[in-house]
Amino acid sequence: MVVKPEWLRVKAPQWERVGNVKEVLRDLGLNTVCEEASCPNIGECFNAGTATFLIMGPACTRACPYCDIDFEKKPKALDPSEPDRLAEAVRRMRLNHVVITSVNRDDLPDGGASQFVRCIEAVRSVSPQTTIEVLIPDLCGNWTALELILQAKPEVLNHNTETIPRLYRRVRPQGDYARSLAVLSQSRQSAPSVYIKSGIMVGLGETDEEVRQVIQDLRSVDCDILTIGQYLQPSQKHLGVQEFVPPEQFDAWRKFGEAIGFLQVVSSPLTRSSYHAEQVRELMQKYPR
Repeated sequence: MVVKPEWLRVKAPQWERVGNVKEVLRDLGLNTVCEEASCPNIGECFNAGTATFLIMGPACTRACPYCDIDFEKKPKALDPSEPDRLAEAVRRMRLNHVVITSVNRDDLPDGGASQFVRCIEAVRSVSPQTTIEVLIPDLCGNWTALELILQAKPEVLNHNTETIPRLYRRVRPQGDYARSLAVLSQSRQSAPSVYIKSGIMVGLGETDEEVRQVIQDLRSVDCDILTIGQYLQPSQKHLGVQEFVPPEQFDAWRKFGEAIGFLQVVSSPLTRSSYHAEQVRELMQKYPR
């Protein structure tokens, strides 16, 4: 068993603020990745005015062995009230920046793209100053569905690559590395003004050279923002951690990513896909489109 190192310990969150946020979420019947994935940064992000909402769930049509979200071949029908409830949460929590992600819904013809659009429109109607990031699945390569989301003009489109190509079959068996890169490439071509983002997790047996190749691949499709974080095993039934990568290695990857042209690289053991997501507001001022 690999022992968790000192650098993965986090300060206890300010539960008064987190508790208030939880009340809003319970009252409106919403899920957040922050809670569902037991994110170690929940207190910091809620205090910074950021939350990551999980729509179309709670069950997923894929069963990735690293992920703690429940698998369901035939999940429930979409809830038409979800976009309005999400928008109300954004208003009550006074969020500066909201991240909207989803489970995979391979059972739907558009992969859930239309629900993303409804959520974006609902948030814009009640909180026009809030910047919106969507963290989307690969939509099974349905470019018409992707175009629907892009036409709703989110400020940031994020799709995670998650791991290196060699580990895809084990880590992401229903995913495809080339398809994930194509989602990002297609998004850049269709929406030049959107900020394109992706993320990977490490500690599953990849080499430094393989991680650097993924970083280069992402830059080659004009990805702007990159997150790199340590994989943590949610339970004994999930994939085990092969290595706890030291902070110095994360720094080296950050410097490499910045050197080849990423606008922002957030790379540390505790980094998650939406960690410091609100910083994109500063990025938009520095690199306007």
